[in-house]
Amino acid sequence: MIRPTLLPVALLALLLLGGERPAAADQADHRLDVLFEQLKSGDVNQAPVLEHQIWQIWIASDDRVANRLMREGIGAMANDELQAARDLFDRLIDHSPDFAEAWNKRATVNYLMGDFAASVADIQKTLELEPRHFGALSGLGLIYDALEEPEAALRSFEAALAVNPHLSGTRERVEDLRRELE
Repeated sequence: MIRPTLLPVALLALLLLGGERPAAADQADHRLDVLFEQLKSGDVNQAPVLEHQIWQIWIASDDRVANRLMREGIGAMANDELQAARDLFDRLIDHSPDFAEAWNKRATVNYLMGDFAASVADIQKTLELEPRHFGALSGLGLIYDALEEPEAALRSFEAALAVNPHLSGTRERVEDLRRELE
């Protein structure tokens, strides 16, 4: 029996050893399959909640170092410290090379820095690890749009919509591109 004075210590140990650990995070999280099914078949009003839940899973890891680097990288991006963000995401990728969202975040930073080739390479790795990454697919469409490659942009945007049919801005761009290509 645990003495009452040791109860807080025992609870903390239980938490640290896995009693309440989060589920495996990132693209391998078992909750994603259900969320993606709901996203495809759900109504438009439910989509933002489902998207948020998916993003929360994608940015989380069961590794403290990875979570710290992700948080710091996102913070640097939010403060427009793009080189610092890229450095943090480089470190995160070195630490956790199978963490799809690390690659996607670095792809976003590379895009914002105008390095489209590096962004495309990171998006390809993101999609290799998480083929359902509608954010990466949309980002790829934005890059091809910026490069004035409408056919490739259209394919990327359509692939994003196949995963998440509720991307309204993407849907509008697809319609525009289809008209332009006719």
